[in-house]
Amino acid sequence: MPRTASPALIFALFAGLAAFVLAAFSPGLLNDSDTYWHIRAGEWMLAHGQVLRADVFSYTAANAPWHTQEWLAEIIMALGWRSGWPGVHLLFACAAALTAFVTAHAVRSRVDFLPALVAVVLGLACVTGSLLARPHLLSLPLLALWTAGLVAARQEDRTPPFWLIAVIPLWANLHGSFAFGLALAGALAVEAVIESNTRVKAALLWGLSCGLACASALLTPFGVEGLLFPFKLSGMQSLAAIGEWQATDFTTLSPFAIALLAALFVFGSGKVTVPPLRLALVLGLVAIALMHGRHQMLLGIVAPMLLAPSLAKSWPAREEKDQPLFAALAMILLAVAAVSRLMLPVTRGDDPVTPATALAHVPRFVREMPVLNDYAFGGYLIWNGVKPFVDSRADLYGDIFLRNYAVMTSPDKDALAAALTFHHVRWTIFQRDQPVVKLLDAMPGWRRHYVDKLAVVHIRQDMHP
Repeated sequence: MPRTASPALIFALFAGLAAFVLAAFSPGLLNDSDTYWHIRAGEWMLAHGQVLRADVFSYTAANAPWHTQEWLAEIIMALGWRSGWPGVHLLFACAAALTAFVTAHAVRSRVDFLPALVAVVLGLACVTGSLLARPHLLSLPLLALWTAGLVAARQEDRTPPFWLIAVIPLWANLHGSFAFGLALAGALAVEAVIESNTRVKAALLWGLSCGLACASALLTPFGVEGLLFPFKLSGMQSLAAIGEWQATDFTTLSPFAIALLAALFVFGSGKVTVPPLRLALVLGLVAIALMHGRHQMLLGIVAPMLLAPSLAKSWPAREEKDQPLFAALAMILLAVAAVSRLMLPVTRGDDPVTPATALAHVPRFVREMPVLNDYAFGGYLIWNGVKPFVDSRADLYGDIFLRNYAVMTSPDKDALAAALTFHHVRWTIFQRDQPVVKLLDAMPGWRRHYVDKLAVVHIRQDMHP
């Protein structure tokens, strides 16, 4: 009798269901200004039938070369938007569910229920900080599938199947994190060669697999430039001022901190032994997660699968009966959740990245003139057809521009006055608590036009009708 509802499958289905519900009904999924311009970029590409290669949204970088690494994800987001915000929620909920499903199945197929549950829950909890409607979330199922395939190949002492390489070109057109996937394959290739009894053969086969994977990453509209872009982006100095690129903050208890403490307890007890090379790889993941908060999601997905073989030595998965009714229940609940998500409206109002009320109070003729805006508001301005001074496309603006922006809004009176003059700025919109607001209040020739709990709008006095 075929195993149609194994314990690992049921475990994975309910993990996917939990991730789906969390993403589908979490208001925080839309709390990022990037979502706005990603969708608009996707709409532009659908309308023009080509990949965007130059900026069409801002006025300070108008027509400058723009590397749209995530072009495919942006088109998918634009298609999801055709069903409104519920459609966007549904799209990213499916991505979250697939990620959880693959991760949970890879761990539970080797590890007993309770330790598998702890490992998967703690791991996926590290992803919640990055649970945002942005291209990286659409790439996470591929990260999970890629990691599961590599770990299975190592566990069975074989070369990764060649069909797995097809993951890379799709991933490379969705998000720059494909570079991490290539690095992970290289690290496991080194492990395979060192631990193999036939090192020459292992080196040739794993080397061929990694070489083909790297070559397939060139199958993007940008070729070699697309392969190098993630490394160029990560080398930008201005990223240090962006929250997700900053070091992990331990001033408050987070899922990442809890996961680290749990791991220290389990592995410190001596119950679980991890081979040195695998341990070094996991510690490397911990290190990049500590350096950049955005990399916690990589650790949360990859580490449970890397550690599953070691956990299985102490808590191996036991033979259990199939439970098709539980599998059917999970599928029914998933369908109910999906239909509910599409039927329930999503109401968007003022939030930290959406100054809807403030922008509505800006006269239309003023919106068409140069603006100096809050970094967090750039995406919403693009969404409404307003060309921003700056937005979150750091690679487009570059280090020098972003450094100057940081200085003028720090605030620096002379730098601000020079920027207002040079760019012919006629109005500004900033979060109410930004230091630059008080400087604008005192600046001759400017006056507050509108203020609410979120945002402040200033307009040059000669712009008032």
